[in-house]
Amino acid sequence: METRQRQADRTRETKRKLMEATVECLVERGWSGTTTTEVAERAGVSRGAQLHHFRTRGELVAAAVEHVGAESVEVLKRRADVAEKTTHAVVELIADFHASDLFTAALELWVAARTDPELREQVLELQARLGREVYGLALELLDVDDSKPGVRDAVQATLDLVRGLALANQLADDAKRRAHVVRYWARMLEEQL
Repeated sequence: METRQRQADRTRETKRKLMEATVECLVERGWSGTTTTEVAERAGVSRGAQLHHFRTRGELVAAAVEHVGAESVEVLKRRADVAEKTTHAVVELIADFHASDLFTAALELWVAARTDPELREQVLELQARLGREVYGLALELLDVDDSKPGVRDAVQATLDLVRGLALANQLADDAKRRAHVVRYWARMLEEQL
């Protein structure tokens, strides 16, 4: 039994290393620079071990983004526990979440998925799942009920807005403008909710 447990622990650790190395590669080198060879090297595992756990680059990248996405949602929840409960603080928290390395990695994945049907299927599923989680968390943090007219659209517009701000931040530091837009939007959102 102990041998099986040790093997399960090693498997879990190898997968974690591979997924973290994949996200690092996506952020630093983009989709085209994220090769399975580069990922295995960064993770400190053999190419055979990498192939044992993830047969294709698409599988590896989707698993990595999903893993980090789930971790990021947990971090977002922990930060929300100690954050102010004002509309501005909530919008800022969600905007910061979207300005993370996870968004950069996901963006690389989305662009690649546009022309790769197999990857597209994985990304659409992942995007829908993470989108639902973040949307639900936004409702909870804003303490609103989306059955009330206008709430669903206002919360979804908030998520779309912060994704757009995160996209604008990819080429140049847009933090000052982003902070202004977040303050402005939070005031508008407060009136709507």
